[in-house]
Amino acid sequence: MSDGSIDLNSDVRAKVYATPLELLDPAQPELFRQDAHWAIFERLRKEDPVHYTAEHEFGPYWSITKYNDIMTVDTNHEAFSSEGGITIANQTAGEGPLPMFIAMDPPKHDVQRKTVSPAVSPMNLAILEPLIRERASKILDSLPIGEEFDWVDKVSMELTAMTLATLFDMPQEDRRKLTYWSDVVTAAPGQGLIDTIEQKMEIFVEYHAYFTKLWNERVNAPPAGDLISMLAHGEATRNMEPREYFGNVVLLTVGGNDTTRNTITGSVLALNQNPDQYRKLRENPGLIPSMVSETIRWQTPLAHMRRIATRDFDIGGKTIKMGDKVVMWYVSGNRDDEVIENPNAYIIDRERPRQHISFGFGIHRCVGNRLAELQLKIIWEEILARFPDIQVVAEPKRVYSSFVKGYESMKVIIPTRY
Repeated sequence: MSDGSIDLNSDVRAKVYATPLELLDPAQPELFRQDAHWAIFERLRKEDPVHYTAEHEFGPYWSITKYNDIMTVDTNHEAFSSEGGITIANQTAGEGPLPMFIAMDPPKHDVQRKTVSPAVSPMNLAILEPLIRERASKILDSLPIGEEFDWVDKVSMELTAMTLATLFDMPQEDRRKLTYWSDVVTAAPGQGLIDTIEQKMEIFVEYHAYFTKLWNERVNAPPAGDLISMLAHGEATRNMEPREYFGNVVLLTVGGNDTTRNTITGSVLALNQNPDQYRKLRENPGLIPSMVSETIRWQTPLAHMRRIATRDFDIGGKTIKMGDKVVMWYVSGNRDDEVIENPNAYIIDRERPRQHISFGFGIHRCVGNRLAELQLKIIWEEILARFPDIQVVAEPKRVYSSFVKGYESMKVIIPTRY
């Protein structure tokens, strides 16, 4: 199983280095599905860290591939706007890009983000922690011993969907709708989940109707601590247009679902690919927080974020022109050996394990980053209390996407339990 330290697909690697530099296009979902994207970013970091791709199905764009350059762009929201979308391909719902606070600039971004941030405050996380632990325990206690099963379906999707349903205060029996809708949001037509854009729009109608019903219930009830009530009663959000509300629901669904679930899966995979680190973790469970941060770096669950230049900007010896599309490749910045020592290695007791760029920086830094870390910490505390080993038995099936760096399925066996 590939781990990014070397590119096992030698044909892809040879092709990358044989391609004229100006023709390199890192936004190739199929390479991400094959876990064969590493060579492109390695070459760009070395030879052209601020790289222009002139021809792409979603238009020309700049690739920012080194850690410090990504930080420069990510922390300068005045020169690099989020308006209109955060991916190379704009997320739409039939009428252009969906408005959502991650795809807004101040001051509107700030007041909308502030409206929902209490849901993931330290105080609320302290309230959620025992509930997450209880659910993690039940999930793990229900797993078969000595039989092959899909870790993504039985564990990663379950825990994150349960937590997200709680944050929305929606019925737990509906939690897998969140998983499905989240996948539909980022799915490309013809890759298994949906066949056409029209089908995607039909699913969005159902998705929108469900959350419209929740809004109507909450707006007519006293303010409460769930995300929908916060939006319905927030001074800056209670009068928002339906599409803007839906855009924020989409953001909270994908942000609360995909990233954590793919890092939970990635942690099991990484420890299997690095048995010395797995042994180290079993011998010292106190390394769990450090392991969690290292996995978030190693996995980089969202491969990129997009911005639009609001003015001409010089970086890396290049001039990005006003209006140009700029893509920050977090997946590349997290492997930059000028900032992170031995970045292709998975080392759970790194000196600075939180020195990664997976959550972004600046005003758009992931609002739920502490909740993601908490869920990963809890699931591994409960895993180590139950299972001496979890064995990945086949190469995982990865998502077809250059945005979500995740897993559709991963077969494992748990040989025994304590």
